[in-house]
Amino acid sequence: MSIRAPRKGENYELSVDLNSEYRDKRKDAIKRVIASMTVGKDVSGLFPDVLKNMQTDDLEQKKLVYLYLMNYAKTQPELVILAVNTFVKDSEDPNPLVRALAIRTMGCLRAEKIIDYLCDPLQRALRDDNPYVRKTAALCVAKLYDLKPELVIENGFLEQLHNMISDSNPMVVANTVAALTDIHISATSNQPTDSTSDPAVFSITSAVLNKLLIALNECSEWGRVAILNALARYDAQDDKESEHICERVVPQFQHVNGSVVLAAMKVIMIHIRNVRRDDLVKQLIRKMAPPLVTLLSSPPEVQWVALRNINLLLQKRSDLLSNEMRVFFCKYNDPLYVKIEKLDIMVRLASDNNVDALLSELKEYSSEVDVDFVRKSIKAIGQTAISIESAAERCVNVLLELINTRVSYVVQEGVVVMKDIFRKYPSTYEGVIPTLCANLEELDEPEAKASLIWIIGEYADKIDNADELLGIFVDSFTEESYQVQLQTLTAVVKLFLKKPDSSQGVVQRVLNTATKDCDSPDVRDRAYIYWRLLSTDPGAAKAVVLAHRPPISIPRTTVSPALLEELLGEISSLASVYHKPAHTFVGHGRVGADSVQRKGSEISDAQKALQTVVAGQQAENLLDFGDDSAQDGQPSGLAATQILPSTPAAANFLSGTSTNPLDDLVSIFGSMETETMGAGSPSGGLSQTSISVSSPFGFGGSPAPSQPTQNVQPEPQEDLLGLF
Repeated sequence: MSIRAPRKGENYELSVDLNSEYRDKRKDAIKRVIASMTVGKDVSGLFPDVLKNMQTDDLEQKKLVYLYLMNYAKTQPELVILAVNTFVKDSEDPNPLVRALAIRTMGCLRAEKIIDYLCDPLQRALRDDNPYVRKTAALCVAKLYDLKPELVIENGFLEQLHNMISDSNPMVVANTVAALTDIHISATSNQPTDSTSDPAVFSITSAVLNKLLIALNECSEWGRVAILNALARYDAQDDKESEHICERVVPQFQHVNGSVVLAAMKVIMIHIRNVRRDDLVKQLIRKMAPPLVTLLSSPPEVQWVALRNINLLLQKRSDLLSNEMRVFFCKYNDPLYVKIEKLDIMVRLASDNNVDALLSELKEYSSEVDVDFVRKSIKAIGQTAISIESAAERCVNVLLELINTRVSYVVQEGVVVMKDIFRKYPSTYEGVIPTLCANLEELDEPEAKASLIWIIGEYADKIDNADELLGIFVDSFTEESYQVQLQTLTAVVKLFLKKPDSSQGVVQRVLNTATKDCDSPDVRDRAYIYWRLLSTDPGAAKAVVLAHRPPISIPRTTVSPALLEELLGEISSLASVYHKPAHTFVGHGRVGADSVQRKGSEISDAQKALQTVVAGQQAENLLDFGDDSAQDGQPSGLAATQILPSTPAAANFLSGTSTNPLDDLVSIFGSMETETMGAGSPSGGLSQTSISVSSPFGFGGSPAPSQPTQNVQPEPQEDLLGLF
């Protein structure tokens, strides 16, 4: 039972007013209680007092009391039982609003003790004469199924729902479809089944289809969305049926609600796959453009959702908005996230007919104050050049104009974009290289530096002072980022292969620096490979380093074809906004209960790790670098490790209660290592690794004599496991 409020303070005053003999005073007190509850104050102590005001003819007061009950039913489950009689009585009230309110509230209480009392009133409500009560009861069945599925099946509520699809009232049909769809998703997500005999599975037949199409034009906007989502799941029997569905859904494009428009788009995109007539396909595509354009006059948030869906539609049907480029031009007051989406769509819509207008617009954007937007605009110019070959020269001229502004971030993004254009059109726009090299001092970002270095290395034979330009980066090699170091290394080797006489000093310097002073293993490895290639076979080095590269291209889609088809079936949902399948970001079940159970039934990560090591006992020892074979045919190194599951460390590790898993893991596998070393016969492994380091090679074509191989044999305690 709840604790009574103390005889002072706001709650006490409310309690007194709730028990007043005057009706207006009681109603005013209930309003103040709801106001306090809304702002987060705890008024659960007034539960009995509020409950007393439940039996009233005043509909407004009844709604307020029901609202209070829904909020505190979970914290006061014993007291909710006291309200059951009033609920049952209200469910038989002559006023249909009161009957529907009682059923709706009982479905929202989500208290276990009240569920059993809900069945009889719900049975009556599903067969009620008033459609408002029936549509409310239909949704209540879905809520009850979420709480207790077996109770819904036992009482035959699902069969009644299936029968209600034939109801004469379109709103009842819409709510029934929404309830059945919700139950279908819940039933199939827990245990996937295609059985049509299962009442929880909502299978749409041709008869059901006709009833849905009849109700579609007469229900509210949310009812239309529910019916359109159901139509999207329907598998048409033939192309005639697909055409019929498309023709009946097309009028929904004129609806004022954006959600209805996008849901209609989804149905059309799914069923248009089966339409054989080309003229009808073109007609449908033409009718889809105006409603999409209309969505762009919505508030920014709705615009962004529409743009994300338009992006997805264009990846499937690139001709959808081919004549509507101008509506995607950015406005001065558009938020950044809307502008970026518009840029992406403009590049997709670019063609020979509209490229001049696009370039003029993008050039204008490049003088904006928002740095991120400017960078995206310059990148869009490069993407246009790559996708439209006839417009590439115009794009390059625009980029040169932007680079000549000498604005730092504009120059740097321009250099990066020019690198991509050179990769698409090699040996075509070499005249711009001097302009790019003249801006060398402006570059301070790794990507821009790496791009210019790549251009210098690629055209080293045509740049007279290429060795001087690259020498600047060689001098500061150790201070540069890894990306710039790798690009410098490759560019200098290209320079050497193209001009061996004048660049031997710089290549020797960069290889020495990269192998001795650089702390990046990637850079060191690449330097060693280049060194070995140049010293043993310059011809092979030329074939590798100067190999022909295929020109780059912009992919038409940002997702795989299979995923694109899946996302088109999810238009108007979060999946089409994120461009990801729903299962990647949506959990299943209330508070993830079934996820917890599923995790519990799976093997823990620790056990998986242990099993992997056990399996390795039978595998070849990959860590044994020595030439000695194992003695007596026994495995060596990691493969010879014996697992001691009986030790406390192993038990802690497997159960997940270990305070220091690394120490426990070492103690499990370290025991056998100690025994092996104690026997005095280590069989290879890391402790007997033979390390051979060759001295630097000359560039005369033959390798310089290497130093003798050094066999390093550390003491047993310096073994890998001994480090822990």
